[in-house]
Order: sequence, then structure tokens, then C-alpha cells
Amino acid sequence: MSLLRLFGLFRPAHFADWYRIGAEYVQYVSEGMGFGVGDFPLRAEEATAALRAGRTDVPPEVARSIAADLLADATFSEPYLEWMPLWYELALVAPVRYSEFRLRRVATRYTRELDHVTVPRFSRPGDVLVAGRPAVDHVSGFARRFVLADAVLHLEWYAHVARESGIHVPERLVERTRRETVAYYTGHGDLSDDVRHFQRLLFADDEWVRDVDDAYDLDSTLFGVWERILSRERERL
Repeated sequence: MSLLRLFGLFRPAHFADWYRIGAEYVQYVSEGMGFGVGDFPLRAEEATAALRAGRTDVPPEVARSIAADLLADATFSEPYLEWMPLWYELALVAPVRYSEFRLRRVATRYTRELDHVTVPRFSRPGDVLVAGRPAVDHVSGFARRFVLADAVLHLEWYAHVARESGIHVPERLVERTRRETVAYYTGHGDLSDDVRHFQRLLFADDEWVRDVDDAYDLDSTLFGVWERILSRERERL
């Protein structure tokens, strides 16, 4: 099978495992960094059960966690494509936009009763400069561009979803991690020990890729490529 199987996802129940896998990632990184998760595991279980049952009548904190995860995934991929070679971006932009539409459509079912909903904006190459040029211009090869993009964007994804789910993520640590990460992956600096540990945890998104592939029975060659690149980088860190 391929990514085409994902095009059939349109009901809340279809995204129960999708949310669950994202929530497990947030919990793993948070606990690994020693951030207090409070009752997030219980809320995540409630959110997963509500999605699986197609229920939208959930407490505001549960609805916000669902919306944060799905909206972050909806807006993540197109900026990511801009970090990649043009041939890759052109090949995937259409399915990415269709997936964004589906994710947003389900997410809006959980935002109707919320006072304020934050939709994340992920960095594009022109937002991340090194020596006056986009950071991506300082790396070569598909895998290195992929890793650089992921290192920046999964930090932004995690910080947004974790905070919207009630987990305190220190802003100064996020800012320093972003700064050191960009310098490190463009050959202009190194990672401090806590930032290296943070990024090692964040690169557990190789497990997110594998779990989504398994949960939706994709057997996707593309997902396999992503997982191998991310796994190698996590092991290297």
C-alpha cells in the first residue's frame, strides 16, 4: 500500500490512533526532559476514546489537546516541503494540501466551544538565516536537509502541542535549542548537553512515523525512508 490509504480518513474515529501516537510522543519527550505532565496521560486517553467513538462533547482541555495535535500536523508538512529539494516539494505538495484539509476539518469539530484556538506557524527557510542566508543553503544532500528541517520544525511542533495540552515547556530552553540547533546543523556551532538530550528525544519522531505506518497499514516506502533517516540521526546524537 501507499499514502493513498490516508486519503480515506475523514471521521474523528479515523484520527484516534493518529492523535494517540502524537500524544505518546509528547509524553515521551516531556517526561524525558523532566517536564511535569500532570494529568495529561489521562486527558490523552479520554481524547483518544472520544475520537474513536466520534464524540465531540468533551471537556475544553481535552478538545484543546485534540485540536492542537491535528492542527499542528495539518500545518506542519507544507513548510517542511519548502526546506527540501524542489522535485520533492512538487511531488508531495498536492497530497500534503489534501491531508491538511482533512486534518483541519476534523479539528474544527473540537474547536467550536473553545474561546481561542492557536494555529501554529512553522518556520520556512527564509525565517531561519545563518550569515544572512537561509540555513538550508549551508547544507547539501537530501538527508542533511531533511534532518535540518526536522530538527527545527519538530521542536516547534512539540512546544506548541505540549503547551496547548497543559505542559509547561520553558521558553528560554526552546529559544536556546533553536539557536544551537541551527548553528550545529549548518556547521557553525555545537550543542550543549541539555540541548543534545532534548534533540535526541525529539528525534523519536522516527517512532511516530513507524507507528502511523503500522496503525494505518500503509507499508509505505516513503515512510520507511523517513524513519531510517530520523533513526540514524537519533542514534548519532
